[in-house]
Amino acid sequence: MKRLNYKHTIVACFIAYMVQAIVCNFAPLLFVGWENEFNISITQLTSIVTLTFFTQIVVDLISAKTADKVGYKNSLVISHLCSSVGFILLGILPYTIKNTYFGIVISIVLYSVGSGILEVLISPVVESCPTDNKTGAMSLLHSFYCWGTVFVIGVSTLFFVIFGREHWRYLSFAWAIFSLLNGIFFCFVPIKEPHEKKKEISNKAIFKAKFFYIAIVLMICSGASELAMSQWASTLAETGLNVSKTVGDLAGPMAFAVLMGIGRVLFSKFSEKFKTENYIIASAILCIISYLLTSLSPSPVIALIGCALCGLAISAMWPATLSLSTKRLKGGTTMMFAFLALSGDIGCTTGPTAIGLITNALNGDLKQGLLFSIAFPIIIIVLLLFTKEKQNKA
Repeated sequence: MKRLNYKHTIVACFIAYMVQAIVCNFAPLLFVGWENEFNISITQLTSIVTLTFFTQIVVDLISAKTADKVGYKNSLVISHLCSSVGFILLGILPYTIKNTYFGIVISIVLYSVGSGILEVLISPVVESCPTDNKTGAMSLLHSFYCWGTVFVIGVSTLFFVIFGREHWRYLSFAWAIFSLLNGIFFCFVPIKEPHEKKKEISNKAIFKAKFFYIAIVLMICSGASELAMSQWASTLAETGLNVSKTVGDLAGPMAFAVLMGIGRVLFSKFSEKFKTENYIIASAILCIISYLLTSLSPSPVIALIGCALCGLAISAMWPATLSLSTKRLKGGTTMMFAFLALSGDIGCTTGPTAIGLITNALNGDLKQGLLFSIAFPIIIIVLLLFTKEKQNKA
């Protein structure tokens, strides 16, 4: 049997990000169906989004320490196992316990634990692999979250057309198998464990660096900008724009994911030709435009174009911030990646949760709720312009 090398490790990491995409995007595709089948309210649906990322936040806080003790390989295998069991329970518990909502919550918390571990460990694992272009590899890695999103939306849409949305639980079992297989793959690929890596900077030095806190705010706003749209796009298309489930998912969240993936591939190819700060600012401006198109246009077609354009706009924000952090804080530890992941997940939680609460306050007008999302890219622009001005004066 041919020995597996670090190229296989990177492939396993790419697939792991697809698993994370399934964790984050499968449930929102079922929101309208759950609302009708289980009589779940918009407030409960909002709490499901919140729980998904709140769980990841908690896991982010403890993963860095536990990974150093348990090891990267063991932690990554455990993460895939948690996700797999979570998807199995998601297809079982809502039909076997009296409180359907509680059954969904248990399942989502469990597979979100797996996703949280992946969020913290995949970036440093790829960073430790021998590659020529670290920035490009990081952006390409994050593009697989997008391709995973395309994959889950495409397969789910096809499944619903052929078998009907009422049989969604069998698709959940399929995602469980997908996660389990990649967990097995991780058992055989080489991984540089924490004790094998040279640390060029201490955790104490990281916490003293001013840019570390700038990066935290950038990650929060990046996560919020992305998830505010992606988590509510399917619901917006079906209930706010009055298009069919199939058309809405393909033209909304799936187009969003495709353009986000393309944007990250382009960033991986051309990242060394542009100043990263300028790239992020341009992305934030385009993000504002896309949210305005989605929220203010009376035309469903233009609104869906705005939704898709948002995917391209936010594509570089997350990986570019990570890249910027590794450049400014060379030799960043697992703890640094953990706190950046934590910050991103805080944004992923607060973004869609805030939009859900605002929408509820506006009598269910999701388009107007999404309008408030422009605050996140505005903060990114102001912060980066401020730091650039400080650099010019220095």
